[in-house]
Amino acid sequence: MSDMSAGARARLIGAGYAAQGLGYAAVVTALPAFKERQGIDDAFVSAILLLVCVVAAGGSVIAEKVAARWGSRYALAGGLFLVGAGLAGTTVGTPNALFVVILLCYGIGLGTVDASLSMQGVLVQARLGRSVMSRLFAAYTAAAIVAALLMSWSLGRGSGATIAVGAAAGFSVLVGLAGWRGFEPARTERSSVVHEAGGRAVRRVVWVCGMLIFTAFLVDSAVSTWSSVYLKDSLAAKASVVPLGYAAYQAMVLVSRLFADHMVPRAGRVAMAVGSLAVSGAGCALVVLLPSVPAAVVGFAIAGIGVGVLVPLAFSAAGEAAAESSDEVIARVNLFNYGGALLGAVLLGALSEPISLRIAFLIPVLGVILTLPLARRLRHLTVAPVS
Repeated sequence: MSDMSAGARARLIGAGYAAQGLGYAAVVTALPAFKERQGIDDAFVSAILLLVCVVAAGGSVIAEKVAARWGSRYALAGGLFLVGAGLAGTTVGTPNALFVVILLCYGIGLGTVDASLSMQGVLVQARLGRSVMSRLFAAYTAAAIVAALLMSWSLGRGSGATIAVGAAAGFSVLVGLAGWRGFEPARTERSSVVHEAGGRAVRRVVWVCGMLIFTAFLVDSAVSTWSSVYLKDSLAAKASVVPLGYAAYQAMVLVSRLFADHMVPRAGRVAMAVGSLAVSGAGCALVVLLPSVPAAVVGFAIAGIGVGVLVPLAFSAAGEAAAESSDEVIARVNLFNYGGALLGAVLLGALSEPISLRIAFLIPVLGVILTLPLARRLRHLTVAPVS
């Protein structure tokens, strides 16, 4: 085994989170520029996002299979290479058919990295013996803010989206190269545990934590995908202001994640989950109620507070409740990510014409209301260890 310390591995895994955040933020804040360059409308964007979510779910399944056979570090490194290649492909104008293929390649890498990052985070957290998941996700958020601000600067000076997206592509490949041997080598070699060790208890963990992830990503995808489009097309914000709604959202996600590792053990997971859901819904409701640029930016920021806590909380709860099969369980919980993304990204876009994008932001509010009763079940999640 390499002599790299657990702390050094945690920092490298944090760089993986940063690469994912940088790339995803670059793509979603570039959507208005992509629409203009490719000559496509919101319905076409929604269709592309639907396909990306589908193939990303496949990427999560690939991550589970690779992790079970060779280890999640190889799934993560390989996924980062594919993400980098996909991002690089979007920096040049291409026929729309090829543009879709490029984004689908990015989507497969996205799903592979999403699942394997959480596997790696749970592994290194167990190795360190203390909670670090929120701070790992904070690296994702900090990088997303950098990408949004870089995009704002680039668009403001008339340079298009190439600089931000190209930088994200290069960073993803570099981290993948460094992590090929440097990510956490430990893995769970118990693919049969999910079937042997209390299947009902495992399914309960997947369902409860998965629905929390579903709702968190419903809000996240709605804001991440459509905040820039909403500010530009519905509120006629200046080009340099358009990415700032997403930047404000990610700023508050970052703040909440920097404190969550200390707050969750004190307040308890149930209270923090309920509070996070309520705050997320309140932020989206503000966007609907007050159709102005300042109110929208503030609403997106409020929503970020709740999402920032909820995502690492749910993955940590799943990993701890099913410790002996954490890779498999986390991969399955991660699949709920894409259900939320489908509603948040695709449905909002599809409804932008018939009911307006502003009213469509009620969808994540409804999702929060329906998920609130599930948060109380976190208290009872556990899977008996296999003797």
